[in-house]
Amino acid sequence: MTALILAVDDEQDMTRLLQRTLEPEIDCRVSRAFSAKMALSILEQEVFDLVICDIRMPGMGGFELLEHIKTHYPDLTVVMLTAFGNIESAVKAIKKGAYDFIPKPFEQDEIIFKIQKALERSLLLKENKRLLKEKATDPFELIGKSEPMQRVFDQINLIAASDVTVLITGESGTGKDLTARSIHALSPRKDKPFIPVNCPTIPEHILESELFGYKKGAFTNATRDKEGLFQEADKGTIFLDEIGDIGPSIQTKLLRVLQEKEIKPLGSTKVKKVDIRIIASTNRNLKQKMADNEFRQDFFYRLNVLPIELPPLRDRITDIPLICEHLVAKHCKKMKKKLKKISSEVMDLLMKQPWPGNVRELENILVQGILYSKNDTLLICDIPIKDLAQTTKNLPGLDNNSLASLSYKEAKEKILREFNHDYIGARLSMSKGNITRAAKHCRMDRQALQQIMKRFDIDPKLFR
Repeated sequence: MTALILAVDDEQDMTRLLQRTLEPEIDCRVSRAFSAKMALSILEQEVFDLVICDIRMPGMGGFELLEHIKTHYPDLTVVMLTAFGNIESAVKAIKKGAYDFIPKPFEQDEIIFKIQKALERSLLLKENKRLLKEKATDPFELIGKSEPMQRVFDQINLIAASDVTVLITGESGTGKDLTARSIHALSPRKDKPFIPVNCPTIPEHILESELFGYKKGAFTNATRDKEGLFQEADKGTIFLDEIGDIGPSIQTKLLRVLQEKEIKPLGSTKVKKVDIRIIASTNRNLKQKMADNEFRQDFFYRLNVLPIELPPLRDRITDIPLICEHLVAKHCKKMKKKLKKISSEVMDLLMKQPWPGNVRELENILVQGILYSKNDTLLICDIPIKDLAQTTKNLPGLDNNSLASLSYKEAKEKILREFNHDYIGARLSMSKGNITRAAKHCRMDRQALQQIMKRFDIDPKLFR
């Protein structure tokens, strides 16, 4: 496909020279603009793959034009032309968002090489956007049209092409795993392994051998050599989920992997190089953990090279109808049930909730609703949540006719059952059904939480 390039320079001879240099050597068409104002007018009328822009121009200069392009056309690649030897301007251009710079006068081979590389970037960004749109119907894809989610999609799109370490932060249930998978799927490593590691679920004394592998005889029962997960992920991506929960000892060993891209299996005296892209995630406040000396600063700064912060569901309420339709269609198909609609009353109720467990909690509620529903439409009676607006006006259930006929003991039991299903259900959603972590969130012993769950028939499997 012929690439479209816009050359912007107040010296018309320079734009003509760029046209004569590039068009015979690259499959491209070069349009010319003789001022930044003229360039803006052309950009409004036609979509370009690349802009080549001089820094010094009368009126609006190249930096102002670059700033406008980055604001209004963020995916458009820009290469700046600068006077030979003016390194300060070149560095400034890169900091302001230019992809590259070319000194004037330029060598023909150099400019052809640099423009080809810039066009490759443009092509990759376009391909990534196309894949993101295609994957919008994928049942495992992130869903959302709100402004916060569009920012996330833009970050994924730009980050995927590089090999730099990514740290995904956000509350439980916001889609950190899906974000990591999307980055991998859009990266040059997409055909290589994607290895997820749920760090908190593996005891620390076992996590080291799982990650780095071990040599025969390294410890009791090490009867053979075993490759670790880093070696399994070679040429691909390793996803370290909930990395904020690992201890200082493992942090120290992972720091070496981040710095040197090499590992040392337990019991080995030799290091092994690994070619991997590292993506990590956490729902913890790592800056607070650093202040409490629970997380190494040098490890944090090695992880936090390209951060992505996922918004909680309460900050993107407008996405709830889209997410609900997607999840209901997904689970009706999974359960081999006829596709159900969502009543306006249910949708209104869902949009009122604070959703501490975010999308995962919403999904669990909808799954239960589909199971309970006997109609083609999900109704209020099918959804195991209460109207928050109503419950905040009154003490729970005191003026509820359904409780009036009950004894004190029966009414108390009913309200306790509803409260525990709502509260513990939210905590289990946040912890992906992990009872130990849910108990920690509830600030109670695991055994005590299990007793309450048993008493009120709360099944943790529904929240996994």
